[in-house]
Amino acid sequence: METAIVLAGNPNSGKTTLFNELTGARQHVGNYPGVTVEKKEGVCVSDSGKLNFVDLPGTYSLSAYSLEEVVARDFLVNERPPMIVNIVDASNLERNLYLSVQFMEMGIPVIIALNMMDVAKKRGIQIDIEKLSGLLNVPVVPTIARSGEGKKHLLKTIKANMNKIVDPIKISYGQDIDIALDEMEKIIQGNGFLTEKYSARWVAIKYLENDKQIKDLGTFENENVALELNTIANRMTRHLSATLDAHPEGVIADQRYGYINSVLKQNVMVFNQDINRLQLSDKIDKVVINKFLGPIIMILVLMGLYNFTFTYSEVPIGWCENFFGWIAGVADNILPEGLLKSLIISGMIDGVGGVLGFVPLIMFMFIGISFLEDSGYLARMSFMLDRIFRMFGLHGSSVMAFIVSGGIAGGCAVPGVMATRTLRSEKERLATLLTVPFMNCGAKLPIYALLVAAFFAGNEAKVMLLVTMISWTGALLVAWALRSTIIKGESTPFVMELPPYRLPTIKGLLIHTWERTWQYMKKAGTVILGISIVLWAMMTFPGLDQQSSEKFENQRAAITSGVSASVINDIQILEKGQLSIQALAIKKDLMRVDMEEAQERLKNSIAGRLGSSLEGITKFAGFDWRTNISLVGGFAAKEVVVSTLGTAYSLGGVELEGTQALSHKLKTAPGWSPLTAFSLIIFTIFYAPCFVTVVCIAKETGSWKWGAFSVVFNTALAFGLSVSFYQIGSIVLV
Repeated sequence: METAIVLAGNPNSGKTTLFNELTGARQHVGNYPGVTVEKKEGVCVSDSGKLNFVDLPGTYSLSAYSLEEVVARDFLVNERPPMIVNIVDASNLERNLYLSVQFMEMGIPVIIALNMMDVAKKRGIQIDIEKLSGLLNVPVVPTIARSGEGKKHLLKTIKANMNKIVDPIKISYGQDIDIALDEMEKIIQGNGFLTEKYSARWVAIKYLENDKQIKDLGTFENENVALELNTIANRMTRHLSATLDAHPEGVIADQRYGYINSVLKQNVMVFNQDINRLQLSDKIDKVVINKFLGPIIMILVLMGLYNFTFTYSEVPIGWCENFFGWIAGVADNILPEGLLKSLIISGMIDGVGGVLGFVPLIMFMFIGISFLEDSGYLARMSFMLDRIFRMFGLHGSSVMAFIVSGGIAGGCAVPGVMATRTLRSEKERLATLLTVPFMNCGAKLPIYALLVAAFFAGNEAKVMLLVTMISWTGALLVAWALRSTIIKGESTPFVMELPPYRLPTIKGLLIHTWERTWQYMKKAGTVILGISIVLWAMMTFPGLDQQSSEKFENQRAAITSGVSASVINDIQILEKGQLSIQALAIKKDLMRVDMEEAQERLKNSIAGRLGSSLEGITKFAGFDWRTNISLVGGFAAKEVVVSTLGTAYSLGGVELEGTQALSHKLKTAPGWSPLTAFSLIIFTIFYAPCFVTVVCIAKETGSWKWGAFSVVFNTALAFGLSVSFYQIGSIVLV
């Protein structure tokens, strides 16, 4: 993509909403080079021409305290974009302008998109746009991103101000710091120290702020100059500590806020004195996050989400199953008998179709979660659950990592593990990233949906709520155990911003839902397809030996011996319609032999032997050899569990036509019962994370030992819980 205009702003400022409004479906999502922070790029085509946009990670500052701040700052420095569109929450102007001032200090052209003007108006805040623009000396455009208001004006302003040369803003930080900055600036300019990318004054400020990234770069660039700058910075630190009991970075932050206040006090903001009542969000919060009513409302919200998902996704799931059943039928009619036909139908169509068949359910789940997220309710969940999390040695910020991982349902453990970067305490971070894989990610959802539909029909929402409660309770108890033993450490305080409630827009919901659903579909068409083919091969080869093949052929010959040719012809040609009593009996006997042969062939395969070898242990949890095969595949990706069960039963001689048929087969298969199904659900909740998550855990912790720990510990815990549940259940139900 060509040099792009940057969208930047605080979290909850409406930045992503504006990005979606500008670019619509013309977006590309990837990662920044070398890091796992999400990078969004998009194109806007309008009367102002074609403009490329990059949506930077939400950040409160450019101080490089978090990975998101480093990524945002590095992008601005390395790419030198022609324009920064800084999205500012008009209802929280003072706090949001802190980031704006830092952009202006860098000397990059800035436009302030003064967003959420409707929220500011409801709060009785009136802003003089022209005066604010004049005092800051940057264009200011009022917008309401969720409705698209101000979009055209913003695009015209961008077009008119792109690539303009601007001077960095120069703020006075007090006489002591200003003198130190002047001294450091001369040294930096005289030696050309880091000046290819940064302005001299900005580098000096970063040294006073004790910015580790810039100081490391400086040491690499010129160790002598870096030492000289460090000496001045240390001298200033000692001086401010002795005179003001403060550090330079704190004084610099105070002076920036002082500059912002001096701007706002010049009649830029006027408050309607008639509005003294609680705002709508505050009124709602008095009920929604109430100590007693809040948890009840949260449970009702989750019940509503699950009811919505299972009720409205049922018909579309049927359409998907019919579609894949039709494809399998076409392939069955066209392809000759043999390995190729088995690979395409059992390995590819049944494998991938078993996963994609749940796309409607995943989509409806994502719609519900996007609504809760965009409305501001998920932030309230974090706030409420902080009190509980502290009891188990976790942090309020851990809540969002749990939710991102699928704390409600439909997330992914990989971004959940990465979301733990916001935790400052290494101990709390480690305990969080080791327990987020217990959440109900989108990969586990098809397994739950399959088993719930088969064994708990009519109570789907209640069972899913129970599954959610088990996953959260288990995660908290494991976190408490880890924090009490191998990850001991003090807890850190939790402060978070509660965004105002908003009614999500249809466009925003659709974009968010499509992004997440597409990631699920893309994984099914690539990773899951590859794993399904490998598992098909493991379930197909080496096949039966000659002696076994001859045994089944002899059985068929014995059944058809002495039967007239016309009866045999009727059995072979008439798949539907009237058959004689004799023909029906013979056909039934032949199908029994076919079933037995398919079962033995599958049992004799590589996967069958592996599953059978584990059955001596897993039978205590209620799992047979077929289930074992699917769970082994689930170590690579949890989606494979459903597709492998479908492949196992189709290779086992059972004609399947979608997930509903598989649900019916499990319900009637020997050894399966509600007790078995829930034992499998418990095992699925807790056993080893998928391979990609394990890699992410190892990368985030900097050690493979924690990745290995999550595999071994989680699987042992899952098996122990499943065995306990199944054995106790078997005794109680006798």
